[in-house]
Amino acid sequence: MKNKLKIHTTNYFDTFIKVAEDTKANKGTRPIRKGDKKSVGEMQYEMIAENPYYYTSDDLIFHVFAQRNDLKPEDQEARKVYFSKGRPCLRTSPLAKNYGFGIHHDNYGKVALYGMETNEYQNFLDNDMVKKIKAMRSTK
Repeated sequence: MKNKLKIHTTNYFDTFIKVAEDTKANKGTRPIRKGDKKSVGEMQYEMIAENPYYYTSDDLIFHVFAQRNDLKPEDQEARKVYFSKGRPCLRTSPLAKNYGFGIHHDNYGKVALYGMETNEYQNFLDNDMVKKIKAMRSTK
């Protein structure tokens, strides 16, 4: 009999992750490369900005992990093993902590970015049908 792994998820539905209370950003700003490897924030930004409401949080987080660890993002067995432990959700994303982006999860769990300076960002804050949660603080 095979051992069944418990699979955890980072997905939210109809939820908006607000920028961190202690962000230094005053608008949504694309992460800038520092060195020769893309940062987690840069990789997340490119995936979401180029494909809004295409990826779930789980898709995004595993894809970035896979790229940084020379795995294939479509490797379902590696994905199962990866999510057999709880993983940090997009509340910990540098995009929401440092770069001024709110992250909206639609009713399918797919994500898109909204700069904190935009009308759309404010509309999510004002919409009672969307759950609001804060990004994690950058400092303790």
